[in-house]
Amino acid sequence: MTAKISNLKEAAKTLNFLVDNGLTDYDELTARAAQAGTRFDTASRRIKQLEARMAQTAQLKTHIIDYSKTRDVYAAYKKSRHKKEFRAEHDAEITQYEAAKKAFDALGGRPIPKVAQLSQEYAELLTEKQKEYEEYRAARQDMITYQTAKRNVDKILGLTLEQQEQNREQKPKR
Repeated sequence: MTAKISNLKEAAKTLNFLVDNGLTDYDELTARAAQAGTRFDTASRRIKQLEARMAQTAQLKTHIIDYSKTRDVYAAYKKSRHKKEFRAEHDAEITQYEAAKKAFDALGGRPIPKVAQLSQEYAELLTEKQKEYEEYRAARQDMITYQTAKRNVDKILGLTLEQQEQNREQKPKR
Protein backbone atom coordinates (compact mmCIF):
# COMPACT_ATOMS: atom_id res chain seq x y z
CA MET A 1 0.00 0.00 0.00
CA THR A 2 2.76 2.47 0.89
CA ALA A 3 4.54 1.64 -2.36
CA LYS A 4 1.45 2.68 -4.31
CA ILE A 5 1.17 5.93 -2.34
CA SER A 6 4.85 6.64 -2.90
CA ASN A 7 4.44 5.94 -6.63
CA LEU A 8 1.43 8.25 -6.76
CA LYS A 9 3.37 10.99 -5.00
CA GLU A 10 6.23 10.62 -7.49
CA ALA A 11 3.78 10.70 -10.38
CA ALA A 12 2.16 13.86 -8.99
CA LYS A 13 5.56 15.52 -8.52
CA THR A 14 6.51 14.62 -12.06
CA LEU A 15 3.24 15.95 -13.43
CA ASN A 16 3.71 19.23 -11.53
CA PHE A 17 7.26 19.50 -12.88
CA LEU A 18 6.11 18.91 -16.44
CA VAL A 19 3.30 21.47 -16.15
CA ASP A 20 5.53 24.06 -14.48
CA ASN A 21 8.12 23.72 -17.25
CA GLY A 22 5.63 23.57 -20.10
CA LEU A 23 6.67 20.09 -21.15
CA THR A 24 3.74 18.47 -22.94
CA ASP A 25 5.69 16.52 -25.54
CA TYR A 26 7.68 13.37 -24.70
CA ASP A 27 10.31 14.16 -27.34
CA GLU A 28 10.85 17.61 -25.85
CA LEU A 29 11.30 16.04 -22.40
CA THR A 30 13.82 13.61 -23.87
CA ALA A 31 15.66 16.45 -25.61
CA ARG A 32 15.83 18.55 -22.45
CA ALA A 33 17.06 15.57 -20.42
CA ALA A 34 19.80 14.96 -23.01
CA GLN A 35 20.66 18.67 -23.08
CA ALA A 36 20.93 18.76 -19.28
CA GLY A 37 23.20 15.71 -19.39
CA THR A 38 25.42 17.33 -22.01
CA ARG A 39 25.65 20.55 -20.00
CA PHE A 40 26.63 18.54 -16.92
CA ASP A 41 29.26 16.55 -18.85
CA THR A 42 30.76 19.76 -20.28
CA ALA A 43 31.03 21.39 -16.85
CA SER A 44 32.49 18.21 -15.38
CA ARG A 45 35.10 17.97 -18.13
CA ARG A 46 36.12 21.62 -17.67
CA ILE A 47 36.53 21.16 -13.92
CA LYS A 48 38.78 18.15 -14.52
CA GLN A 49 40.88 20.19 -16.98
CA LEU A 50 41.24 22.99 -14.44
CA GLU A 51 42.18 20.54 -11.68
CA ALA A 52 44.81 18.94 -13.92
CA ARG A 53 46.34 22.33 -14.74
CA MET A 54 46.26 23.28 -11.05
CA ALA A 55 48.12 20.07 -10.20
CA GLN A 56 50.75 20.80 -12.89
CA THR A 57 51.19 24.34 -11.59
CA ALA A 58 51.54 23.19 -7.98
CA GLN A 59 54.02 20.49 -8.97
CA LEU A 60 56.15 22.91 -11.00
CA LYS A 61 56.11 25.36 -8.10
CA THR A 62 57.29 22.57 -5.77
CA HIS A 63 60.11 21.67 -8.19
CA ILE A 64 61.27 25.30 -8.36
CA ILE A 65 61.36 25.56 -4.58
CA ASP A 66 63.11 22.18 -4.23
CA TYR A 67 65.66 23.17 -6.86
CA SER A 68 66.55 26.39 -5.08
CA LYS A 69 66.86 24.59 -1.72
CA THR A 70 69.01 21.73 -3.02
CA ARG A 71 71.20 23.48 -5.59
CA ASP A 72 74.10 23.99 -3.16
CA VAL A 73 74.01 20.38 -1.96
CA TYR A 74 74.09 19.12 -5.55
CA ALA A 75 77.00 21.42 -6.41
CA ALA A 76 78.89 20.03 -3.41
CA TYR A 77 78.03 16.50 -4.54
CA LYS A 78 79.47 17.17 -8.00
CA LYS A 79 82.70 18.54 -6.49
CA SER A 80 83.00 15.72 -3.96
CA ARG A 81 85.69 13.11 -4.38
CA HIS A 82 83.71 10.52 -2.42
CA LYS A 83 80.47 10.58 -4.33
CA LYS A 84 79.01 7.36 -2.90
CA GLU A 85 79.40 8.45 0.70
CA PHE A 86 78.15 11.98 -0.07
CA ARG A 87 75.14 10.60 -1.94
CA ALA A 88 74.32 8.23 0.91
CA GLU A 89 74.44 11.16 3.31
CA HIS A 90 72.37 13.57 1.15
CA ASP A 91 70.28 11.21 -0.98
CA ALA A 92 66.93 12.96 -0.37
CA GLU A 93 68.24 16.38 -1.40
CA ILE A 94 70.03 15.04 -4.48
CA THR A 95 66.91 13.12 -5.56
CA GLN A 96 64.81 16.28 -5.18
CA TYR A 97 67.31 18.25 -7.24
CA GLU A 98 67.36 15.64 -10.01
CA ALA A 99 63.54 15.47 -10.11
CA ALA A 100 63.37 19.26 -10.38
CA LYS A 101 66.00 19.28 -13.12
CA LYS A 102 64.05 16.62 -15.06
CA ALA A 103 60.86 18.71 -14.75
CA PHE A 104 62.69 21.77 -16.08
CA ASP A 105 64.05 19.77 -19.00
CA ALA A 106 60.46 18.69 -19.78
CA LEU A 107 59.57 22.36 -20.34
CA GLY A 108 61.31 22.05 -23.69
CA GLY A 109 63.47 25.14 -23.58
CA ARG A 110 60.74 27.46 -22.36
CA PRO A 111 61.85 29.75 -19.56
CA ILE A 112 61.17 28.55 -16.04
CA PRO A 113 58.36 30.65 -14.58
CA LYS A 114 58.72 32.50 -11.30
CA VAL A 115 57.03 31.14 -8.18
CA ALA A 116 54.95 34.33 -7.94
CA GLN A 117 53.66 33.81 -11.49
CA LEU A 118 52.72 30.22 -10.69
CA SER A 119 50.99 31.29 -7.48
CA GLN A 120 48.99 33.90 -9.39
CA GLU A 121 48.06 31.38 -12.11
CA TYR A 122 47.00 28.87 -9.47
CA ALA A 123 44.79 31.48 -7.79
CA GLU A 124 43.18 32.37 -11.14
CA LEU A 125 42.57 28.70 -11.90
CA LEU A 126 41.05 28.20 -8.47
CA THR A 127 38.70 31.16 -8.98
CA GLU A 128 37.64 29.83 -12.37
CA LYS A 129 37.13 26.36 -10.89
CA GLN A 130 34.88 27.78 -8.16
CA LYS A 131 32.75 29.59 -10.77
CA GLU A 132 32.63 26.48 -12.93
CA TYR A 133 31.68 24.40 -9.91
CA GLU A 134 28.58 26.57 -9.39
CA GLU A 135 27.60 25.83 -13.00
CA TYR A 136 28.41 22.16 -12.39
CA ARG A 137 26.08 21.97 -9.37
CA ALA A 138 23.24 23.68 -11.25
CA ALA A 139 23.76 21.45 -14.30
CA ARG A 140 23.87 18.36 -12.11
CA GLN A 141 20.63 19.29 -10.41
CA ASP A 142 18.94 19.98 -13.76
CA MET A 143 20.19 16.70 -15.15
CA ILE A 144 18.91 14.74 -12.16
CA THR A 145 15.54 16.51 -12.27
CA TYR A 146 14.97 16.02 -15.99
CA GLN A 147 16.20 12.43 -16.02
CA THR A 148 14.05 11.56 -13.01
CA ALA A 149 11.02 13.13 -14.70
CA LYS A 150 11.75 11.19 -17.88
CA ARG A 151 12.14 7.91 -15.97
CA ASN A 152 8.89 8.55 -14.12
CA VAL A 153 7.05 9.34 -17.36
CA ASP A 154 8.47 6.15 -18.87
CA LYS A 155 7.25 4.24 -15.82
CA ILE A 156 3.81 5.85 -15.93
CA LEU A 157 3.47 5.10 -19.64
CA GLY A 158 4.82 1.60 -19.07
CA LEU A 159 7.53 2.07 -21.66
CA THR A 160 10.55 -0.18 -21.70
CA LEU A 161 13.76 0.77 -23.39
CA GLU A 162 12.88 -1.27 -26.48
CA GLN A 163 9.45 0.35 -26.76
CA GLN A 164 11.00 3.82 -26.51
CA GLU A 165 13.34 3.00 -29.40
CA GLN A 166 10.45 1.65 -31.47
CA ASN A 167 8.38 4.80 -30.82
CA ARG A 168 11.25 7.00 -32.00
CA GLU A 169 11.68 4.96 -35.18
CA GLN A 170 7.93 4.97 -35.96
CA LYS A 171 7.44 8.73 -35.57
CA PRO A 172 7.86 10.61 -38.82
CA LYS A 173 10.80 12.98 -38.91
CA ARG A 174 9.89 16.65 -38.98
